[in-house]
Amino acid sequence: MNLKDEIKALAKEIGISKIGFTTADDFNYLEKSLRLAREEDRSSGFEHKVIEERLDPKLSLASAKTIISIALAYPHKLPTTAEKSQFKRGKFTPSSWGIDYHYLLQDKMEQLAAAIRQLDTQLEYKTMVDTGALVDTAVAQRAGLGFIGKNGLLITKEYGSYVFLGELVTNLEIEPDQPVPNGCGDCTRCLTSCPTSCLLGDGTMNAKRCLSFQTQDKGMMDLEFRKKIKTVIYGCDICQISCPYNKGILNQAHTEIDPELAQPQLLPFLELSNGQFKEKFGHVAGSWRGKNILQRNAIIALANSRDRSAIPKLLEIIDKSQNKIHVATAIWAIGQIVPQPNPEMITFIETLTGLDEDGQAEQARLLNKWQVASD
Repeated sequence: MNLKDEIKALAKEIGISKIGFTTADDFNYLEKSLRLAREEDRSSGFEHKVIEERLDPKLSLASAKTIISIALAYPHKLPTTAEKSQFKRGKFTPSSWGIDYHYLLQDKMEQLAAAIRQLDTQLEYKTMVDTGALVDTAVAQRAGLGFIGKNGLLITKEYGSYVFLGELVTNLEIEPDQPVPNGCGDCTRCLTSCPTSCLLGDGTMNAKRCLSFQTQDKGMMDLEFRKKIKTVIYGCDICQISCPYNKGILNQAHTEIDPELAQPQLLPFLELSNGQFKEKFGHVAGSWRGKNILQRNAIIALANSRDRSAIPKLLEIIDKSQNKIHVATAIWAIGQIVPQPNPEMITFIETLTGLDEDGQAEQARLLNKWQVASD
């Protein structure tokens, strides 16, 4: 076998779902869209900051000649369901089931690099996953793993869009694979199913309108998005669920998945201390944003599920929490769950003090809502 075939065989042994090869030539065709997204404030802010480094692999590895792109498939259906519970449950989207995919991909790529070094001791490489300099989908598309759909995700023939992507920038000289032609055609299902119309139709998006971004952003979630996240406390998969290429896909997990973490009980989730959260959820991808943001989302999820059993906890948060975002969000949540309050609850909300600007705004909105309902 030649080096390329040997690397493909090694990847299969390691458990890499799909592998492709492309040159380390620049990605200058992306520059216009990357700069425009930044100028129009459509970027999430989580991306690599230096655009020049996103375009030129040689700025990450001076000796770069070939990029090895890998995909790791992941399931979108739980292998086992969570047990019945007295509490309403929230949802982490499938990309956050099991061990954080950054660790999984990094481990697979380091294993692959170590095995390649046994074949070529002169190997130089740089690994990248998600937050690295290069645009993973652009690398994967050019390396023949799949095509970039109208939802901006890489779509593969074998695994749909449920794949994690990473790459090794190397000094190896390997024949590149051919890009896969776009397969979306006239289909617009992802565009029409997106609740926030964040997809622009050309594979780009207004990332700040994506519900996945909204579940990860700091501060108060804009009113426009609160009901749209339903009971999801991390991520959004609507554009994937609607994609025809994902119908009938049953990818296998590369890590153990605990349904109790994938679909956590919301009220107990609000009780977690920092230490408990880190111990229980610290190994999943969604934990990177920390307990407070996810607990804010859990409060919204309780409101969207109209869980009246959550009222005592929400009132406790309003009365005692030091987290101003949680307080303001809980005031809003009370208004969603309690359309007709008793006089004691009205008095409680009316006499709240020490609220910040967000809390005061939610207080005024709620009292006005109750006033309108009583007229």
